[in-house]
Amino acid sequence: MPEETEKAIDENGFLHSGDMGTVDEDGYFRVTGRIKDMIIRGGENIYPLEVENFLLTMPGVLDAQVVGIPDAKFGEIVGAFIRVRPGFEHLTEEAVREYAIPRIARYKVPKRVFFVDDFPMTPSMKVQKFKLREMAEELVKAGK
Repeated sequence: MPEETEKAIDENGFLHSGDMGTVDEDGYFRVTGRIKDMIIRGGENIYPLEVENFLLTMPGVLDAQVVGIPDAKFGEIVGAFIRVRPGFEHLTEEAVREYAIPRIARYKVPKRVFFVDDFPMTPSMKVQKFKLREMAEELVKAGK
């Protein structure tokens, strides 16, 4: 795929993988997310991993995945897909938002929350965020 290779490697030989990360004091690189997964809400950059890690602090949340959902007013809004722990099936979208509002920046609070049993996965067990985005768009259009 010569065209894709040309896009990924710049004139100085640096590979632009699309990953975001940090480098520690020993020079080790830690991948923290993907640039294309970043949500831009009204000019604010929101990193899904940050919101996902926050949601995991909520009692009853077993796992969470966050995606941007297209929005006419803000460009994108924050959408969260949550798997709940057994015994917490009563968890609601309102409860998640109420938990988040005093604890994280208001623009990072999920505007839409969807509860799922499983996430769409690749054969190598990576969450297919593009499918979650598609699901979110369909659910929003359907008024759910």
